[in-house]
Amino acid sequence: MAFLSAMKLQGRPPSISSNLNPNSKPAGSDSVSLNTSEPGSERKPRKFSSQLNRWNRARTLRSGAKLDRTINNGSNSPTTPMRPIESSSRSDISTLDSDVSSSSNGDNQTDMTAAKSIYIVSDGTGWTAEHAVNAALGQFDYCLVDRGCPVNTHLFSGIEDGEKLMEIIKQAAREGAMVIYTLADPSMAEATMRACKLWKIPSLDILGPITDSISSHLGTNPSGLSRGITNSSLNEDYFKRIEAIEFTIKHDDGALPENLEKADIVLVGVSRTGKTPLSTYLAQKGYKVSNVPIVNGVDLPKTLFEIDPRKVFGLMINPVVLQGIREARAKSLGLGSSFKTKYSELGSVKEELELAKRIFAENPTWPVIEVTESAIEETAAVVLRLYDERQSNRAMPRISKSY
Repeated sequence: MAFLSAMKLQGRPPSISSNLNPNSKPAGSDSVSLNTSEPGSERKPRKFSSQLNRWNRARTLRSGAKLDRTINNGSNSPTTPMRPIESSSRSDISTLDSDVSSSSNGDNQTDMTAAKSIYIVSDGTGWTAEHAVNAALGQFDYCLVDRGCPVNTHLFSGIEDGEKLMEIIKQAAREGAMVIYTLADPSMAEATMRACKLWKIPSLDILGPITDSISSHLGTNPSGLSRGITNSSLNEDYFKRIEAIEFTIKHDDGALPENLEKADIVLVGVSRTGKTPLSTYLAQKGYKVSNVPIVNGVDLPKTLFEIDPRKVFGLMINPVVLQGIREARAKSLGLGSSFKTKYSELGSVKEELELAKRIFAENPTWPVIEVTESAIEETAAVVLRLYDERQSNRAMPRISKSY
C-alpha cells in the first residue's frame, strides 16, 4: 500500500512537487530511501501487551504526539519506527512506494499502524476549525484508543495565497488526508472545493454554510474578508482581554475586596471548587473576574454584599469529590498520607460546604452552580449564559432545576 510519511509542520505548508498531478514522482526516482537509524545507535522494536498498548495509545493521543509507524519488509527482521521526512527543497519529496503491513507475533505484540491525517486550513488563526475538529474527534475516543484508528491533525493558519493553498491540497491528496477548511474568501473556498473534488479528497467547509445561512437571514452579503484582515491583532477587544486578565490575576483568592465593584463577575465558593481556573478562563474571554473563598472562621468581605447581586455566582461541589481533590493537593505540596489536617478531612469539608449553603440561602439572588461533574468550559458556559440573562433582564428557558 502506497503512502506518504507525515511532514514535520513548522508553521509553513509542506514542501511538495510543483507538478499539478498529486501522484507524480520526480524523474529517475521511484521512492525516497529513509535512514531510520540514529548515528551510533540502534532502536529496538517495542512490544506491548494489549492493555499496555491501550494505555500507551491513550497517553500518546492525549498529548498530541504522533503514534509510531512500523514498516514491515516482509521478513522476520525487526521493525523500526519511521521518522518524519525533513527536506529543504521540493525535489526531495516524492510519493513513497513502500509496502506497509500490520503484523503480530502473538497477542503480546501490536503493530503501531500509520495514523490518518486531517488537514485544517484557515485564512485566520484556525481556532474555529481546530476546536470543531477536536470536538468531533471527542466522539471517537473509543476508536482512537482501543480500536487502533489514530488520527493526526495538521493546522495551516493564515493561508491567504492561492498557490500555498493548492500546495497544501496536493499534499493532502498524496497523503490521503481529509481537508477541513474555514476560508472567508468565497473564491478561495470555491477553489478548495473544486480541487478536493478533482483529486477525490474528502473535504468539509465549516464556515461557508453558516455564513450563507446568516446572510440569508440578515438579507445582506458577507464581506468575504478573513478575520486577520477585518480585525487587527491589536484592536480594542485584544486590549480588553489583556486588561481583564491582569485584573483577574490581581483579584484572585479574595485579594483586594474593595475592588469587587469593578469586577464583571464575582465567584464565591469553598477552597478547591475551581474558582481560579474558572476565573482565568472567563478573563481570556474579556471578563474581569474576582473570586472570594468561603473559609470557616473567616468573615466574607462586606463589599460582597454591597455590589450588584447580578454579578455574583456561587459554586458548589460534592463533599467526597472535594475531599479527594484536597487530598491530592496536600500530596502535591509534599504532605504524606499520614499527615492529618482539617483541610482534607471529610468532616471539615462537609462543615465548609454547609456554611456555603447557608450563605447562599441567605442570598437567594446568587445563582449556585454545581461543578462536581463539569469541566471548566461547561461551568463557564453556564456562568456566561446566566450573566447575559441577568444583565439584559431577560430569561432563557431553563433546561433543568439546577445549574
